[in-house]
Amino acid sequence: MKLPLHFRILLGMAAGVGWAILASAMGWSRFSLDWIAPFGDIFINLLKLIAVPLVLFSIITGVAGMGEVAKLGRLGFRTMGLYLLTTVAAVAIGLLVVNLIMPGNWAADEKRTVNRIQYELWVKETAHVERPVDGKCLSCDPANRALVDSLAAVRGSKAPEEWVTQQLKNAEVTKQRGPLQFLVDIVPSNIFLSFNNTLMLQVIFFAVFFGIMLLMIPADRAGPVAAFCNGCNDVFMKMVEVVMKAAPFFVFALMAGVVARIAGDDLGAVGELFKSLAGYALTVVLGLAIVVFVMYPTLMSVLMRRNVFRRFLKAMSPAQLLAFSTSSSAATLPATIKCVEENIGVSKSTASFVLPIGATVNMDGTSLYQAVAVVFLAQFHAVDLTLAQQLTILLTASLASIGAAAVPSAGLILLVVVLSSLGLDPAWVAIIFTIDRPLDMFRTVVNVTGDAAVCSVVAHSEGEKLFTDPA
Repeated sequence: MKLPLHFRILLGMAAGVGWAILASAMGWSRFSLDWIAPFGDIFINLLKLIAVPLVLFSIITGVAGMGEVAKLGRLGFRTMGLYLLTTVAAVAIGLLVVNLIMPGNWAADEKRTVNRIQYELWVKETAHVERPVDGKCLSCDPANRALVDSLAAVRGSKAPEEWVTQQLKNAEVTKQRGPLQFLVDIVPSNIFLSFNNTLMLQVIFFAVFFGIMLLMIPADRAGPVAAFCNGCNDVFMKMVEVVMKAAPFFVFALMAGVVARIAGDDLGAVGELFKSLAGYALTVVLGLAIVVFVMYPTLMSVLMRRNVFRRFLKAMSPAQLLAFSTSSSAATLPATIKCVEENIGVSKSTASFVLPIGATVNMDGTSLYQAVAVVFLAQFHAVDLTLAQQLTILLTASLASIGAAAVPSAGLILLVVVLSSLGLDPAWVAIIFTIDRPLDMFRTVVNVTGDAAVCSVVAHSEGEKLFTDPA
């Protein structure tokens, strides 16, 4: 009997991790990176190749298929409202979990004291704020004078990591943007440049604008254009089907490469590296699990008036596993659309409108991660954030997901911006960068699941019959 696709993808993931561990133990990591990992990169490139034109033609056909502009406005209002609701709720869950577990306090008190004094020295050097955000000053204590002097000498001798330096530069550019700059970034001046640079918000704007114009011209003239767009959409969906047949093999190569890059030929070093961040990783994963297994079922049960979440998870499992292996909502978008339409029963017009927007602006997992990361880093440096500061995190992380597509390395750069806005050292992101990749895999699953959950609720509100197959 032929195994379902999601089982084959899962087997591919397990085999890739198993091979990477064996290769690391045997000293073959270089072989994995040179001869196996490139096929994972090819897989990502294929998905990205399909994603942009699929978004373009699926939104155009979805908007044009609605038949009237009024329905488009109603659908857009519900979609954006639900996306904003789930994002704010996800950030609130992240703040609640990190304040209950307090993973930053798991470090030894001596280490946190050293971290705190380093932070205070950074405050004095940069003059970003007159004093630490909570008003305390360990470096002012005469008992710590020797430690302060030694840390000050060390700070002057160590150049920042190249990666951190680049992120700080990008974050500074982001901070200087006006409050409405994200609206300016949505409207393209050259759509071909938007295609080339994968500026998804601009592609979506153009597709929606184009689709509305199709609704506003005579049917005899709009018909051939709509037929062409429908045909192109079918071609790219067929590409998805063909690529997904080979997904288990590609995922094997992808996972083998990811683990090989992290582990190299020394698994022991990797174990020590992640041990110090175990509390942070546990907090992020727990928060993401609450979003997936508590928040989304509650949302769907309340708004759809029936419990369909178990069937929903089964329907979305191929896309979720692909999201886990690729760490990209945009690259997973073709599979997400396929699962929502074929396994859940959402109409093509609704899925083609709601999901591409969600892949760009709805990042529940990413927003939760930002909230947890900021509070964790503050705890790790013995900095107490006030309620007002944590509410600032709630607002910033929620709104950040809307403009994230226009910012390179969106999640980590926006994290730098949040740290800076609170008067904290933005270079702290280097601490969690080492574990960011595996956590990115989990939060991408949440992003994709949230898109599909909102899409299902919106489709139900439009009177569509979902989950009509036997349970």
